[in-house]
Amino acid sequence: MSEKKVSLLEGFKAFLTRGNVIDLAVAVVIGAAFTQVVNAFVKGVINPLVGAFGTKDLEGYSSCLKGPCVTDPKTGEVTEGIRILWGSVLSAALSFLITAAVVYFLLVLPMAKYLARRAAMQAAKDGVQETLEVSELEVLKEIRDALVSQRRGPAGEGPGQGLGRDHDE
Repeated sequence: MSEKKVSLLEGFKAFLTRGNVIDLAVAVVIGAAFTQVVNAFVKGVINPLVGAFGTKDLEGYSSCLKGPCVTDPKTGEVTEGIRILWGSVLSAALSFLITAAVVYFLLVLPMAKYLARRAAMQAAKDGVQETLEVSELEVLKEIRDALVSQRRGPAGEGPGQGLGRDHDE
């Protein structure tokens, strides 16, 4: 049982020291701050615009499930009926859509294009490197062939027979 605890703790330690945890924490904090901005935008701009076309603020739209809804004028709570606040749900859905659109168009799409460009550049670089390696191999083969032909001599003599001879005879 102690081996299992050690391995779990070692795994947790490895998880924490990987660096992804810090990145994730930063993303959560930035996401929370961004959510507040989007919620303020929906409450301050979108809801009043919807209210301008309708009769009230978007979050004020509701329906009663059972009978007429009677609210207490002092507390504002529903005393009779069951109120469904579908305007709040619609407002939250709009917040989600705006957040998703901003994240997609400002983060995901540019990053995907950047990574695709980077991959294409890397592939081109690898292709050039491969071509250079093939060219170098061909040059080395030509050098080898030239050395072999020099050893044999001009008339196809055996190895070593043509070396050291004076050809001006």
